[in-house]
Amino acid sequence: MSRAARVVFEHVSKRYPGTAEGSGAVDDLSLEVPAGTTCVLVGPSGCGKTTTLKLVNRLIEPTSGRILVGDRDVAGRDPIVLRREIGYVIQQVGLFPHQTVGQNVETVPRLLGWDSGRRRARTDELLELVGLPAARYRDRYPAALSGGERQRVGVARALAADPPVLLMDEPFGAVDPLVRERLQNELLSIQEGLAKTILFVTHDIDEAIKMGDRVAVLEGGGRLAQFGTPDEILANPASDFVARFVGADRGLKRLALARVGDLQPADVTIAHPGDSAADARARVVADPFPYLLLLYADGQPIGWIGGKDVPGDGELAESMAVSASPLLDRHTTLKDALSMLLASSVQAGIVVDRRGAYQGIVTADMITERMRPAAESRS
Repeated sequence: MSRAARVVFEHVSKRYPGTAEGSGAVDDLSLEVPAGTTCVLVGPSGCGKTTTLKLVNRLIEPTSGRILVGDRDVAGRDPIVLRREIGYVIQQVGLFPHQTVGQNVETVPRLLGWDSGRRRARTDELLELVGLPAARYRDRYPAALSGGERQRVGVARALAADPPVLLMDEPFGAVDPLVRERLQNELLSIQEGLAKTILFVTHDIDEAIKMGDRVAVLEGGGRLAQFGTPDEILANPASDFVARFVGADRGLKRLALARVGDLQPADVTIAHPGDSAADARARVVADPFPYLLLLYADGQPIGWIGGKDVPGDGELAESMAVSASPLLDRHTTLKDALSMLLASSVQAGIVVDRRGAYQGIVTADMITERMRPAAESRS
């Protein structure tokens, strides 16, 4: 199993000569990042995000306070040894242009004295992990790669020696939006399997919400404005600054954190072609939701029949149903689900399982209820 270590900041400050007390690059920062989680540092330019990151691997030394990686104060570690034990990914990637992809990934293991066979095996493993088949990419040079491919090599290089902590300084800021989203998703997938402790710097609150298990919002002067889960910060901003920074649409942003599987689907009246129309009509009339959902024998939705349109006698027929609502699965985010409902001009989506069989419905009202701030829902 991959290693991970907690990271703790205890009253850490960094002031440069000529700056007054309370106006440093980092000002009295205290927080703990649990082992195996991703903490995103987010805030406006000049708030000390990158400085905070560089304090961890001693590229910058603090003026006061201490930083623990695991249970060890980094101030007592040899800086060179420390940096070899902490992965570091930057926006510009920083690959060595005269070395192949494989040689770049091997950088730290080579410095640690790993033998060539072990280095090669680790390199191939990591290239496969980041979606770059070793047989195709190992012997290429950085100049032959796209920006997104170079960024993936940078992640592989940072992971090469199985570090307990990974530092990422705006790693996806230099690629186009489509590549950025793909790299974000790949990192989330990799993190599911590796469970590293990651400190991730961004200026983009949407990226912070997507990537972070914890989010540290920093404001001018290097002060911590709020630290918590993405949902806590969106639901209850600690100050006007945080509220402005996360945006007026923070209710919508919260919907990206929850999935259809987090809701309890509602039941509606269902029937199948060939069923008694009179029986179905009686059941739908008694249901507050005035629509009948017609299903195939395997449970897959056919479409809706309005309660008033269900015949009083005879049998139900497939031709009676109009187009079904959008189909949602348990992994669909509530933000996407709401977008699908609005695009289809309907009030309910049909939740289906992996086989496409009906599991219930989710309504726009159920989704928007999740948008209400926690404080409001308790009042």
